[in-house]
Amino acid sequence: MRAIEHAGTRSPQYYIYSRREETMKGNAKLIDTLNGLLADELTAINQYMVHSEMCDDWGYEKLHKHFEKRAIDEMKHAEKLIGRILFLEGTPTVTTLNKISIGAAVPAQFANDHAAEEGAIKAYNDAIALAGEVRDFATRDLLQQILNDEDRHMDEIEALQGQIEQMTIQVFLTTQVKE
Repeated sequence: MRAIEHAGTRSPQYYIYSRREETMKGNAKLIDTLNGLLADELTAINQYMVHSEMCDDWGYEKLHKHFEKRAIDEMKHAEKLIGRILFLEGTPTVTTLNKISIGAAVPAQFANDHAAEEGAIKAYNDAIALAGEVRDFATRDLLQQILNDEDRHMDEIEALQGQIEQMTIQVFLTTQVKE
């Protein structure tokens, strides 16, 4: 931000803005990376919510709740990323979404979600390495916590895909009707 000077005098804001620019807390490359992760999370929220509502429409209550819970987890990740970006004095970008991959049937939903989680795990590992390089260990710890959740999501998806493989899709879906 630029300071405003009136008739040769500097406004009080000049000193605040100048000091803020000199002591910016965050590394610009890391903030850009956090915004990229934020776009991933916002995309995942949308994908999981659509999958959740599709399963609800089909009468698969357990899958509806499963996808809804995952969307909420991703919302919490987005919230943490936004908070960290603001703390680092960056600007969160919430208007960018990546390609959303909606599955027309449950197996395709899981395949798309698996691919999204796989990409998220790689992106978080890369971001953790960058945070270490720029010596922002608090951000690195936050990213590690989110990565742990993403690993858990991947395990859950793979477990459900394994059940489908063992039971067949028809039998699996009969187990998803009511809790």
